[in-house]
Amino acid sequence: MRRRPKKSLGQNFLRDANVLRNIVTTINPVAGDVICEIGPGDGSLTRGLVDSDARVIAVELDDVLFTRLSTEFSETSLALFHQDVLTTDFHHLARSENKRLRIVGNIPYNITSPILFRLIDFRRDIIDATLMMQREVARRIVSQPGTKDYGILAVATQLVADVRLHFDVSPRSFKPAPDVFSSLVQISFLDNPRFPVRDEVFMRHLIRTAFGKRRKMLRNSLLDIVKTRDELEGIPNLDKRPEALTVEQLVGTANTLFDRVSNG
Repeated sequence: MRRRPKKSLGQNFLRDANVLRNIVTTINPVAGDVICEIGPGDGSLTRGLVDSDARVIAVELDDVLFTRLSTEFSETSLALFHQDVLTTDFHHLARSENKRLRIVGNIPYNITSPILFRLIDFRRDIIDATLMMQREVARRIVSQPGTKDYGILAVATQLVADVRLHFDVSPRSFKPAPDVFSSLVQISFLDNPRFPVRDEVFMRHLIRTAFGKRRKMLRNSLLDIVKTRDELEGIPNLDKRPEALTVEQLVGTANTLFDRVSNG
């Protein structure tokens, strides 16, 4: 008997066999890979991953689903962990496997951003992340400067990874059907940020501040970071809105401002 998804956990189970096959094909798991599935749910995608030559581990929060998955996959090599992805220590998992992870998941739409930022924080332990998410969020991640979708997620992700939108998925492919279309996105983490960053915490604070007031020019929104206007003098692009700036330009602004603030 299939489990009815919990709305409180953002559960929408993928049922379309063709889409599931396409996801596995996109991931292309091979011997030597360590695949970590976020929220395996009823195991629809897990089955295809376990059938590959890769090592598969999975993180599931739901008590009932965890018990059912433990029973169904008891005769396989699947390693199942009963925990919340937002508190999962991916560094510990990678060390225990002695290999960087490949993350996979049909992730809950209500916590997509927190999951993405957690994966970015643990990127040194992760090769890539192939994620099903709300189409609008996927568009934001791959968006370019000067577009309405360009913002915090695009800058934070593109700074540390190559991003690719593979295909869209109809609501009819899920049970229950969500109110929105979904997209499969693959995030391939770089060994180092695309541009040198003085302080990553400060960089994230700056883009959150700037895009939090995206209709304002930088010279006005960045006043929330500095003590006086004098600290902004000479910084380029202050007369532009954040969505007009490339990732490289935003990094340059953050680096210059960090040096001034930290030495002030």
